[in-house]
Amino acid sequence: MFVHKLDDETYLKLVDYNDAEDLFQLVDRNRDYLRAWMPWIDMTQKVEDTKSFIESVMKKYANNDGFDAVIYHKGEVAGTIGLHQLNQSHKFTSIGYWIGEEFQGKGIVTRAVNALLEYVFDTLEFHRVEIRCATENVKSQAIPERLGFTKEGIIRDCEWLYDHYVSHVVYGMLKNEWDEKVQ
Repeated sequence: MFVHKLDDETYLKLVDYNDAEDLFQLVDRNRDYLRAWMPWIDMTQKVEDTKSFIESVMKKYANNDGFDAVIYHKGEVAGTIGLHQLNQSHKFTSIGYWIGEEFQGKGIVTRAVNALLEYVFDTLEFHRVEIRCATENVKSQAIPERLGFTKEGIIRDCEWLYDHYVSHVVYGMLKNEWDEKVQ
């Protein structure tokens, strides 16, 4: 089992079926909060829906096309983080994340993203990482900004969110920028 310690209270663990109940409960408790930005909330109505999600990300991992990890904080499931589509030819990927409202403001996602950047640039030796956030989701945007990503532009009306389109801010970081940051 893959576990990556972020600090004494927080770690990442590859998602598996044992996480289904706790992940579902976190989503259920944060349904209104997460629905503002996550298009899959209404499709997550029971634990079996979370198990279907887990099955899909386990296939993604088996196909070497990314992974999702559960973020644990003080022994509780706090959210998830993952790499979406590992483009081996062009050496780029994107990072996605979400966290329960009660876990915000503790730097948890910032530390988790930083750990994934280390993995992507130093282990996979990729050239580029993207993070996309809804233009109105300033809390999510604060993470790539805090970590030194470059704000590259806006993709207009790129995601259907229940009853309206949202635009995304695209943030990018290149390997040489990461290398400068960690020196």
